[in-house]
This record gives sequence, C-alpha cells and structure tokens, in this order.
Amino acid sequence: MKAVIIQTTCASKEEAQKIAKVLIEQKLAACVQLSQIESFYTWKDEFYCDNETLLNIKTRKANFEKIKSKILELHSYDLPEIIQLDITNASEEYLKFIKGNTI
Repeated sequence: MKAVIIQTTCASKEEAQKIAKVLIEQKLAACVQLSQIESFYTWKDEFYCDNETLLNIKTRKANFEKIKSKILELHSYDLPEIIQLDITNASEEYLKFIKGNTI
C-alpha cells in the first residue's frame, strides 16, 4: 500500500469540517488535519490575501480519484486546490493505521 497526503484549502472552517467528516465516515481517509492559514494568490488577474483552512488528508494513494471527486462535489471554490504528496518515509505503525482505517 502506498500512502499519500492530499491537500486542499477551504474558505471556512465549517466547509473543511464537512469535507473531513465525509472522508472519514466513508473510510476514504484515515485522518484529516485542519489548520488555519493565510493564502496569497492571484485569481482572474486580481491579488488576494485570504484566511483559509488547510486540510491534510492522510490516505491510500489508490483513493486519490475518489477523494478528488468528493472534494469537487462538496467544495465551494470554482477551482479548489487538490494536490497529492507522496509519503516516502513513515513508521510501519502509522502506515498500518492508514491501511486499517481506509478502504
């Protein structure tokens, strides 16, 4: 099993909590961490600085497409960030935790 972290950001903590809850309940993620962040970016030729909630979603690599679809279904942004980061090193115990809590 290959483990990954999938990241997305949300405009509100409530939206992030909703996505996290669905991913955990559907066993698509073993753990979802939420952090409050400040994002600087350009969108449609305008500069923005927004407070957002970052989701770090710990899961199996095989779940990326299902999680991407679920994020797109539940997300309020026109173009949400959905990126996958490979976990190249982790304790065997933590990898077992991810495997045991995801489908």
